[in-house]
Amino acid sequence: MERSLSSKSLGAVDSIGRGMSGRLRYYLDLSTLLYLAFKEAVAERQRGFSLVWEITLRQIYFTGVQALKVVTLVSLALGAIIIVQAGSQLALLGGVKFISTILVLVIIRELGPLLTAFIVIGRSGTAIATEIGNMIVAHELEAIRAMGINPVYFIVTPRIIGVTIAVICLTIYFNGVSLLGGFIVSMWILPMDLTVFLEELMISLTATDLIFGILKSAAFGLLIALTCTYHGLTVRYSSIEVPQVATRGVVSAILSCFTFNVLLTVLFYL
Repeated sequence: MERSLSSKSLGAVDSIGRGMSGRLRYYLDLSTLLYLAFKEAVAERQRGFSLVWEITLRQIYFTGVQALKVVTLVSLALGAIIIVQAGSQLALLGGVKFISTILVLVIIRELGPLLTAFIVIGRSGTAIATEIGNMIVAHELEAIRAMGINPVYFIVTPRIIGVTIAVICLTIYFNGVSLLGGFIVSMWILPMDLTVFLEELMISLTATDLIFGILKSAAFGLLIALTCTYHGLTVRYSSIEVPQVATRGVVSAILSCFTFNVLLTVLFYL
C-alpha cells in the first residue's frame, strides 16, 4: 500500500516537473524568436528593406484597417451596454456624474484593449499561424533560404511590427468609439449633455490611464504576433497539422493576453 502511494506521488511529481519544463522551454523559444526577429531587423535592415516594409504595411492593413468594421460594431455595443446596465441604476441613486468614471474604468483600463486583442486574435492570429504553416508545407521557407533571405527577417519581423502597430491603433479607436457610443445612449436614457459628459470624462481620465492603455495594447500586439508566428513555424510534415497549429496558437495567445493583462493591472493599480 505504501509502495503504491509512493509510486503515485512520484508519478504526480514527475508529471508536474515535465509540465513545468515544457512551459519553460516554450517561453524560452518565444523569447529566442523575439530576440532573433529584432536582431535580424537591425542586422539586415539594408537588405530587402523595401520588401519587408511592404509586407509590414500589408499586415497593418489586414490587421488594422480591415478590422475596423467589426471593431466599430463591438465598441459601440460595449459602450451602449455599459450605459444601459450602469446608467439606469445610477440615475435612481443620483450618481449620473459617475458615468464617465465607469466608462474609463471599464473600457479604457480593461475591456477596450482586451476585446481589441481578442478580435485581432480571431482574425489575424489565426491567419498568421495558418499562412506560415502552409508556407512550410509548400516548402516556401526552403525557397526563401535558397535565395539567401533570412526567413525570420522576411516572415516574423514584419508580422510582429505590423500587428503591434495595428493593435495599438485599433485600441485607441475602440476606446474612442466606445466612449462615443456610451455618450449617445446616455443622452437617450439619462439627463446628461455633452458639456457635462466631457467635463467628467476629463476629470476621470488620467495620463496614467492613457499610458497604461498604450502599453497594454502594445504588449498584446507583440504577444499575439509572436505566439501565432511561433506556432505556425512548428508545422513539420503535412497540411493536416495546420488547423491544429492555428488552434493552439489562438488558445495560447488568449491565455497570454489574459495573464499579461492581470499582471499589468496589478502593477499599475494596486
